[in-house]
Amino acid sequence: MTHLTTSQSPFSITWKFRAGRLLLYLTVLLLAAMFGFPLFWTVATSLKTPPEIFHFPPQTLPEVPQWGNYLEIFTRPRTPFVGWTLNSMKIVLLTATGTVITASMVGYSLARFKYRGRDLLFLITLATLMLPGEVTLIPQFVLFHKLHWIDTHNPLWVPYWFGGGAFGIFLMRQFFLTLPRDLDEAALIDGAGYFRIFWSVLLPLSRPALATLAIITLMVSWSDFLGPLIYLNSPGKFTLSVGIQFFNNYPEIGGEPTQHLLMVACILALILPTTIFFLGQRYFVQGIATSGIKG
Repeated sequence: MTHLTTSQSPFSITWKFRAGRLLLYLTVLLLAAMFGFPLFWTVATSLKTPPEIFHFPPQTLPEVPQWGNYLEIFTRPRTPFVGWTLNSMKIVLLTATGTVITASMVGYSLARFKYRGRDLLFLITLATLMLPGEVTLIPQFVLFHKLHWIDTHNPLWVPYWFGGGAFGIFLMRQFFLTLPRDLDEAALIDGAGYFRIFWSVLLPLSRPALATLAIITLMVSWSDFLGPLIYLNSPGKFTLSVGIQFFNNYPEIGGEPTQHLLMVACILALILPTTIFFLGQRYFVQGIATSGIKG
């Protein structure tokens, strides 16, 4: 008894390949539409008038785009949008700088030196990642109150200059472990000290990890809402994440309808972190990919 073997024609294989690619593209487009619709709705709402916002059924697009909304947000006396933005930029810059410098120093110590209790210290540091922020909120508030730091920006950036956080330490340690120790030994032979090796040899090679840590810290600090809400009392000292809540008024309880300005503030607040992320995307992906190679 003979068995006949049949093979698929090139046309059949090509058709299945194209059908699979078409299904993949349709799925990607559907997901892009789902995730992009909130941004589209925010932009459209920012160009509406207050009556159009509360119109039922909802209007997708404004009849006449109100580009003046983007100018009005800078001229309102009770909502200093520019001041809030400058406060956020100041805190983000100090936070990112402190995190990058101190986390890289601690990560260098844990990755390059052997001393008693090093591994235990590293395990304790990682264990703090399992503690939610609400657990340490009250002790931190009491500490900053005794330091007379309430209603100042100090609680929002000073702690990041003491190690930079467990995640930053872990990220930098893992990246330093991927760098060969031959670099350290060659520098020692040339007469370089340990700080010179850290500053002049390892840090220039750690740009992907440093950029990754800086971008993540910037995103977290820029969008932080709980910290400024707890520690800041004066509206002039608010950050952008807290200040834009002043635009969330409701006319049914006597408030001025400013939801269109709330959408404007949200769009403007996205510009800085989005721009920095796309500018550092190459380093961000490279840093994430290489920081977990060696444990």
